[in-house]
Amino acid sequence: MSLKLASIYAAQNQHKLALAGYEFCIMTLEEKIAKQKELPEEVLPAEEKANTRLLLGMSLDSYARYLLANQQLAVAQRMYEKALQISRDVQGEMHRQTVVLMNDLGTVLDAQGHYDDAYTYVKRAAELAREMEHPEAHMVLNNLAGIFLHKGDFLQAKQVYGEALKQAKLKGDAASVQHIQEELAELARRKKS
Repeated sequence: MSLKLASIYAAQNQHKLALAGYEFCIMTLEEKIAKQKELPEEVLPAEEKANTRLLLGMSLDSYARYLLANQQLAVAQRMYEKALQISRDVQGEMHRQTVVLMNDLGTVLDAQGHYDDAYTYVKRAAELAREMEHPEAHMVLNNLAGIFLHKGDFLQAKQVYGEALKQAKLKGDAASVQHIQEELAELARRKKS
């Protein structure tokens, strides 16, 4: 309930209430997880403990998206790092949510100019997305191409944008197709200058 309220406040641009809601939700879940660690399996099954951790991960992810939208990049990065670790621990690296979080962490690193770190995360997310045929693979590839563009590697950027465009067309994602075409036009302008 706290997460839902925080999200509502965020959507209404009530920043103080949104921040308080996210922080309360995260703090409460962290305290609950700390208490649950001491409980034996007979009292609290491992699945319930895992569900609490996943709820914390979801809260951290939601908070990170809010922070990213409000240009609080360093704090968003820390939230994504925690959410990614939880997803890896509980669901494994070959899980759709883990791939999304890897991509999102890479995106926030890219926005801060940490291109090499961003590349590491998004490249791995792209590899996993291809392997598992992730429904958002074209978006991950678009982000990878953007990192190449920011690094000045125009040849790689063009190649990966091309792959992303092909997948976006196959998915019928018109908004992504348009965005990738705009990115390719930007790439062409940068190559000329």
